[in-house]
Amino acid sequence: MTSIFTDMIGSRLFSQRVFNLQRQGRAGTNAPIDGSEAVVVGAAHALDPAHDWVLPQYRELVGLERFGPEVLDRYVLYSIGHPDGGHIPPPARVWPPQISLATQVPHAVGLAWGMKRAGATGCVLVFLGDGSTSEGDFYEACNFAGVLDAPVIVVVVNNGWAISTPTRTQTRAKNFAEKSHAFGIPGVNVDGTDAVAVYEAVADARSRAVAGAGPTLIEAVTYRLGPHTTADDPTRYVPTDELEAAKERDPIAVMRTEMQRRGLWTQEWEEQRLAEADARMERAVVAAEAAPLSPGELFNHVYDEPTPRLVRQREAFER
Repeated sequence: MTSIFTDMIGSRLFSQRVFNLQRQGRAGTNAPIDGSEAVVVGAAHALDPAHDWVLPQYRELVGLERFGPEVLDRYVLYSIGHPDGGHIPPPARVWPPQISLATQVPHAVGLAWGMKRAGATGCVLVFLGDGSTSEGDFYEACNFAGVLDAPVIVVVVNNGWAISTPTRTQTRAKNFAEKSHAFGIPGVNVDGTDAVAVYEAVADARSRAVAGAGPTLIEAVTYRLGPHTTADDPTRYVPTDELEAAKERDPIAVMRTEMQRRGLWTQEWEEQRLAEADARMERAVVAAEAAPLSPGELFNHVYDEPTPRLVRQREAFER
């Protein structure tokens, strides 16, 4: 529990630091994690970094340090404008962030199916937002996941908003978890402000996946406590009273209360963890800003083997 809380407060600090860097003109547009810490960190701690894979969308990388320190280092590189910064090499089994809604879900199912065919141990977890459930890629991928019994866990982070579109106008379904019925797979609805509940839901789904019982769709219900991205102004559409009510279930406050109840928390202990996280972030920023910038890296990892056209484009771009 202490390690989960440490990663949660660290992820919010990392996210706020990158937000500040963007406001200073030292980083690009990014999506704050505020409100989703319990979902990301709770899920990560239920996985095995030696065997499992994670495919994030665009706000989860700051909560995935359990998979290795290079995850944060690469995220900072990516955020401050290094084209290749989002590529995370082994040993971290975390894919780079991307912003095309739901396009990572077919990749996750394909990876999981490949692991099954190869007899590999482990599973794949993919994060997506509630807005991504309106995309065809989500339905197609989840359908194939069910048909193939792929060892994949699909985590829908329902934070109430798809940019400025509220959940109530996205679907007539009772919730997103019940969409699992169309795919013939289990669907779980969990309190996304409770890291322990998320951990348990993902741990159960992982047990099913590695035992050969197939995929699980998990809906983690939380609330976005900040803007969609640094380019967003939520005051134009988020009701003030609704946001204030949601702050009463701030995932970090919820976890802190539970740790206090169990005698696992003191103010001094939390301040020490925050100081360590701040120092960790400072090292990542210093290293990223000192790294040489090579715009040609924009063309890396588009194809396994660059096509002739891509080679010509890169040469022209670099000239």
